[in-house]
Amino acid sequence: MQLPQLDLITSPDWSDYALLDSGNGQKLEQFGPYRLIRPEPEAIWLPSQSQKEWDLAHGIFVPTAEKNGGHWEFMKKIPDRWTMTYKNYSFWAQTTASKHLGVFPEQAAQWDWVYQKIKSSNHKTNVLNLFGYTGMASLSAAAAGAKVTHVDASKKVNLWGKENQNLSGISDTAIRWLVDDAFKFVKREIRRGSQYDGIILDPPKFGRGPKGEVWEFYKILPDLLDGCRQILSSKPQFIVLTAYAVKASALTLYYATEEMMKKHNGTTTAGEVVLTEKYGQRALAMAIYARWSSI
Repeated sequence: MQLPQLDLITSPDWSDYALLDSGNGQKLEQFGPYRLIRPEPEAIWLPSQSQKEWDLAHGIFVPTAEKNGGHWEFMKKIPDRWTMTYKNYSFWAQTTASKHLGVFPEQAAQWDWVYQKIKSSNHKTNVLNLFGYTGMASLSAAAAGAKVTHVDASKKVNLWGKENQNLSGISDTAIRWLVDDAFKFVKREIRRGSQYDGIILDPPKFGRGPKGEVWEFYKILPDLLDGCRQILSSKPQFIVLTAYAVKASALTLYYATEEMMKKHNGTTTAGEVVLTEKYGQRALAMAIYARWSSI
């Protein structure tokens, strides 16, 4: 029996973001001109940088029993939002009611991979991005020349994504932004006979659709992947599946993707999405992933 090899993928090309340090259940990050501290359960070790470096932070997200898991406390004033860039993309970053800032920097590795797969194709690529958040993967696909359908249950993050599209100078017609429940949308696409050459999925552990639909990772993901299989074109190009904060391993995603794509010729890889410290020697695991490619 040959077991799959699991890989670590990193995003080394950032100039506006850096993981400065991690430890004691926290991570110290640079988002553009602002230094922020966020909780990180994976960081069970001691920080490598001095306390003086951590004391330079502009703000810290303090975990509590509140609805959003905590709140921000600021030691220095920062604007409500600010612009950042990654390669040719520009986007808005801001502190929100939760610990998130509108971008998951570790996902840049996935944006680059999607861009390369679309660029290497010899025909127009139709891409579906499910649970698309503020649209960085959608921007990457559109910048590579794809026609993109972006689906997220939150109207707010879709509007945020459109602003990122405008900041990046990407054509208004390149991305279709839809506020919808991902699973219900896929079911309708099956009935409509729609087809996609590439599908990007970043499902949450738990969530709700725009009409209160409940999403639970383990219960619904198998059926969602089966639905996605049914809306693939006859010659699909790629699948990207990422998961955060779940008990599943990268092997789980690997075998789920293999099952989904077993009728197509291609290669499946899987592993962890990580951030590497700018000054230390450590890699911080952020998510698990599986990718399938025909190219």
